[in-house]
Amino acid sequence: MILDFDESLKAFRGGSPVLIYDFDDREGETDIAIPAIHVGKDEVAMMRIDGGGLICVAIHPAAAERLGLPFMHDVLRVASEKMPQIRRIADADDIKYDSRSSFSLWVNHRDTFTGITDVDRALTIRRVGEVVDEVMMGKKVDFGSEFRSPGHVALLRAADGLTYERVGQTELSVALAEMAGIAPAVAICEMLDAETGRALTKEKAIEYAEEKGIPFIDGRTIVKHYRKFREVEVSLFV
Repeated sequence: MILDFDESLKAFRGGSPVLIYDFDDREGETDIAIPAIHVGKDEVAMMRIDGGGLICVAIHPAAAERLGLPFMHDVLRVASEKMPQIRRIADADDIKYDSRSSFSLWVNHRDTFTGITDVDRALTIRRVGEVVDEVMMGKKVDFGSEFRSPGHVALLRAADGLTYERVGQTELSVALAEMAGIAPAVAICEMLDAETGRALTKEKAIEYAEEKGIPFIDGRTIVKHYRKFREVEVSLFV
């Protein structure tokens, strides 16, 4: 297992997975995180089998804004004005680990078949990563021309400021990608424990990391380095 922060960045730059543990007092979960532009069918299979949780793509807030990707709670709020029967469902103020969800739309790439196979999900995830890279470079992209919703890949919209407003796996993975200098779109999947039916413990996640030679990093380390990174960026323009 590689605990060094620089090695985690190196792994991300090379398109390799990193295990991210959030915080003991939050979800207490470890996610497999892989840069979206490097996800193929083997990476989807790894997340599906070794992770077992929901496979999502975390997206930088600036990219989400430029692509017109809303928060799902806003979609449901607006929809409930026409369909009052979903109003109670849309009320998610009782999330125990956070103030709100980062879920946006669920999508399939238009070139997929069912959208659920490893090949199909890899295409959707990889192309989302490429599109995020394009819009972050200033290119205009018609998201709807390539993707349809509903689909089988959940998109997560990171909070503005990343680690300053909300600090979930969505923000942590995107912050790591930003510091690595790659497209800030990351496929993430929670690691679950089939024996207990709960999240895989931090200790077992570390054992997995050691066995596979995958960097393991925690949320506090990412937050500390990201805030220093942002301070340096700001100072360059002052």
